[in-house]
Amino acid sequence: MSKVLRLDVNLIFTIINLIVLYLLMKKFLIQPVNGIMEKRKAMIEEQMGRARDSENQAMKLKESYEKIISTAENESDKIIEAAKADAKLERERMLKEANNEAERILTTARNNAKADQEKTLEETRSQIAGLAVLAAEKLLSGGSSQKGNQMLYDQFLAQAGEANDTDGS
Repeated sequence: MSKVLRLDVNLIFTIINLIVLYLLMKKFLIQPVNGIMEKRKAMIEEQMGRARDSENQAMKLKESYEKIISTAENESDKIIEAAKADAKLERERMLKEANNEAERILTTARNNAKADQEKTLEETRSQIAGLAVLAAEKLLSGGSSQKGNQMLYDQFLAQAGEANDTDGS
């Protein structure tokens, strides 16, 4: 029976050794490893938190930039529309001025043409009057024969025709 007891005592020493070994390993190996793992876990969580914060800041900046770009696009559209409106008004003003100038030039040309026509008509009248006076002088000085009158009339018409031909060319 001593052998049984010895096995039992060995078994008890083995169990005590295992418990002591477990406690020593827990104290010197598992706790430091767990501490290192907790530190790493905390560090990873901190980095994840910073990454989330950076991502949130980036999203806010992106939204801000998109608003700025949208505002700039709206402003540029307004500027372009204003420039188009100004250009249209300027074009209309220039067309109006050109039409007014053309109308003024046409009116001046018509007035000049009318004045030239009246001047020519007046010159023609004065030439005809001069010819009539000349014809009357010849009639009075040369007597009044039928043949002489006809000749004076033909001569008058020839001189009047030459006077008109020289003015027209």
